[in-house]
Amino acid sequence: MKGDELKAQGPLPPRPLPGPLKGDKCEQPGLGPEPPALQQHTEEEEALIEFHRSYRELFQFFCNNTTIHGAIRLVCSKHNRMKTAFWAVLWLSTFGMMYWQFALLFGEYFSYPVSLNINVNSDKLVFPAVTVCTLNPYRYKEIKEQLRELDRITEQTLFDLYKYNASSTLLAGARSRRSLEETLPHLLQRIPVPPGARRARSSETSSVRDNNPKVDRKDWKIGFQLCNQDKSDCFYQTSSSGVDAVREWYRFHYINILARLPDTSPSLEEEALGNFIFTCRFNQVPCTQANYSHFHHPIYGNCYTFNNKNDSSLWMSSMPGINNGLSLTLRTEQNDYIPLLSTVTGARVTVHGQDEPAFMDDGGFNLRPGVETSISMRKEALDRLGGNYGDCTQNGSDVPVQNLYPSKYTQQVCIHSCFQESMIEKCGCAYIFYPRPKGVEFCDYRNHSAWGYCYYKLQGAFSSDSLGCFNKCRKPCSVTIYKLSAGYSRWPSATSQDWIFQMLSLQNNYTINNKRNGVAKLNIFFKELNYKTNSESPSVTMVTLLSNLGSQWSLWFGSSVLSVVEMAELMFDLLVITFLMLLRRFRSRYWAPGRGARAAREVACTPSSSLPLRFCAHSASPTLTAPPPAYATLSACPPPQGSAGASSATSALGEP
Repeated sequence: MKGDELKAQGPLPPRPLPGPLKGDKCEQPGLGPEPPALQQHTEEEEALIEFHRSYRELFQFFCNNTTIHGAIRLVCSKHNRMKTAFWAVLWLSTFGMMYWQFALLFGEYFSYPVSLNINVNSDKLVFPAVTVCTLNPYRYKEIKEQLRELDRITEQTLFDLYKYNASSTLLAGARSRRSLEETLPHLLQRIPVPPGARRARSSETSSVRDNNPKVDRKDWKIGFQLCNQDKSDCFYQTSSSGVDAVREWYRFHYINILARLPDTSPSLEEEALGNFIFTCRFNQVPCTQANYSHFHHPIYGNCYTFNNKNDSSLWMSSMPGINNGLSLTLRTEQNDYIPLLSTVTGARVTVHGQDEPAFMDDGGFNLRPGVETSISMRKEALDRLGGNYGDCTQNGSDVPVQNLYPSKYTQQVCIHSCFQESMIEKCGCAYIFYPRPKGVEFCDYRNHSAWGYCYYKLQGAFSSDSLGCFNKCRKPCSVTIYKLSAGYSRWPSATSQDWIFQMLSLQNNYTINNKRNGVAKLNIFFKELNYKTNSESPSVTMVTLLSNLGSQWSLWFGSSVLSVVEMAELMFDLLVITFLMLLRRFRSRYWAPGRGARAAREVACTPSSSLPLRFCAHSASPTLTAPPPAYATLSACPPPQGSAGASSATSALGEP
């Protein structure tokens, strides 16, 4: 059957017999077919990190796949150069406008603007501290004799300059100028005016009041001379009027006398404590000695602070109005105090916080005798932002000025402490108006002969801010202020003054001829319990900045945060491609010097079709050959297919 089929098909064309090649193996019976060899990949495998080969390929991929509006138009219109140019210009212009807006937003954020928030609150309020002074410096018994001598010299000086006889005993005990200089340095004297300045002054209009005599009406001034330590530089301290000149000269010598008091607080006479304040009530309840403290001011005399932080309990105001505040009846008559130092009568009052000192010069006002003064208050609080948002300090610890006051930091405390530090540094002593550090004595021309010269020079530098105190002393971040408004009325009235003065004379031993000029009444109260809080807050926060940036991005490109990531990825790919191109150029030039074209071919190689694209086939590489076969394991290869039947028959006949 098989032979008939072969005959019908005809003779088969001869086929070459496959001979054994080097490295081929023959199949052994019973071992099964040889497993197929692994097929080589003809396509490039996907790597973990891939980069584009050129900028063109990168931008084409970006424009085709990005979510930014308008970018795909750069690819879709590539066959129309006009449209491509139009969309390219439009896309770049939009890109530039967006980042210009970004720059404005970042500039606004880093300028740290603030917004002022105003809140109105209503609650029980802590009553502030109130300080009242007599306006009459007290004659302490420790320095009474020195002050009497100063008064006698002043009267003699007034008679010499103005022919004013202050007492009937002055002419009998008059002394010469030489004897006065031996007793008291820096005498008040006439200073001639140069002719040029004299003509200039005659053409000017004077603003001095009529009761202050002009010191240059006879072509001379009034003043006193001050010199430095070695007398090499001197100047005259003059004033605009004779009254001011006499007061300044008397004040200068009074400070020197006051500096000689011992370090302990000066003792007051017993009658002085109760002679100033007749009555005191708060919320219709009488005050006690635990509600006030006392101190002495060199110019304003005896001062009393009510509701201070050192008191037993602070006053609280639960109702507004004149009947729910502090009410004082004060004695304002002039006793045996110092008339040449204080030329006004009445009292001085100021309102401040419990943990703040009473600056009678900087704040406060005078009370008129015979008048009831009613002061209504409104509380306001201000909270500033520190750090980058404002130049303020929390507690003054970061201010390069030592706080010499036993209180919290305020700008006034810092400025006064700064001046005192400059005074100690340049003059060698402390000014008596301000606190002094330990181990430093107050200025006195007996121990510091040139301190007056140094002080007035330093005062001029302080006024022109040459000392830098106003730059050093920053504003506190939290401030509480009290806005005051005052009303005045005559007190007591004509119909009630008789019985009021009678009661005062019986209860307080009040005896004075002109009784109305010796008393004053003071009322201090909250106008309302609503208080305003002004607080600063950042105008542009990080959340606001991100929101504004997102709004601008959506406006110009209509995209989201993921589009920003795409832009970041584009910039990263650009940097990587640029780096790889530079690295390829560097390797082609400097990696293997002397190899010439071979080094260039090894770097810029072309992938072969029989190898993966990541390999390079080099012409100079040795030919790849298979390892030699193990001949011991090889069997006889089968004969050609044409003689297969004869071989089989021969083998069958030869078998037993």
